[in-house]
Amino acid sequence: MTLAAGYQHFADGPSFAEIVLRHPAVREVYFPWPEEPSGRPRLGYGEEEDPATLARALRADLERLRAAGVKLDLLLNANCYGSQAMSMALEDHVRDILGKLDHCGLLPETVTAASPFIARTVKKHFPGVELRASVNMRLTTVQAMAYLAPLFDSFYLGRDVQRNLGAVRAARAWCDAHGKKLCILANSGCLRNCPWQTFHDNLVAHSSAALKRVNVKGWSPHLCWTLYQDAANFPEILKATWIRPEDIHRYDGLVDVVKLATRQHANPDMVIGAYERRSYGGNLLDLLEPGFSPSFFPKYIDNAAFPPDWFEKTGACPRECTGCGYCERVFETVCRTIGEEREGRAPARPQQNG
Repeated sequence: MTLAAGYQHFADGPSFAEIVLRHPAVREVYFPWPEEPSGRPRLGYGEEEDPATLARALRADLERLRAAGVKLDLLLNANCYGSQAMSMALEDHVRDILGKLDHCGLLPETVTAASPFIARTVKKHFPGVELRASVNMRLTTVQAMAYLAPLFDSFYLGRDVQRNLGAVRAARAWCDAHGKKLCILANSGCLRNCPWQTFHDNLVAHSSAALKRVNVKGWSPHLCWTLYQDAANFPEILKATWIRPEDIHRYDGLVDVVKLATRQHANPDMVIGAYERRSYGGNLLDLLEPGFSPSFFPKYIDNAAFPPDWFEKTGACPRECTGCGYCERVFETVCRTIGEEREGRAPARPQQNG
């Protein structure tokens, strides 16, 4: 099983390549090209740096990773390209990006896309590159993957079903029968069955322009952050889609790639280390992207306190919450308050990079 980490540029401290090369389990790094729309806003790159500087820094990191045998995955996975969505201009633009990378010896092994048009374009002009269906396509059935089989070589299983090992096994069997790869995203903090995902993903694709607008104050485009302003909703975090490091072993032989969301995380080294070790003794919220530690403060979630039946119970849960109360009961068990001692435990504070 390969770990894939999301590239992040740091203005100071260790480079992302240095962090990755500390962790032999990371065999892929996924990255956007500077100023390109993708599945995340353009954060983590250092707003004070111009695109040319960022491109040079990214290229240096990619060259170091390629030399070490780490595979590269270019993100062309924005959910919206506006009126350009099926244009010759977008086709030429995609060809130009990949052509430049190819020219400098950095043609990626994989391109991850949410657009069937971009997948078609890459497959037509760069047939040796693996096409991966983005997690933002929300592929929760074998039927959906079968529809995309002519375009894509690998698939991120939809987060909403990935705790259900029956669904994972069904997807694995189909992938094996059709020569495809199966991938999952382990540490997403997003809400399960989020009704705002399409809206938010489309907004993110236009984030650079949207941030320059005079926007309405006091309104958040993030349903999750809004929800967690009320402590009564805190147990919803347990109904999300993340997989604890301690449960990753259950996916051995079932998935080819475990993606770690680290493109905006404050401490990617910590996240990668936890999933590489398959163990973490701190605040579960600190592993997630987005993480909600500021919203929960002074509460936190003790990752070491989950009951032994946690994965089996939640994996067998239907996608629609029936109100059984299990997650609410578990939340009472794993929720701690900073400064309080319970059973001799204190919150584990992650070390910061740099």
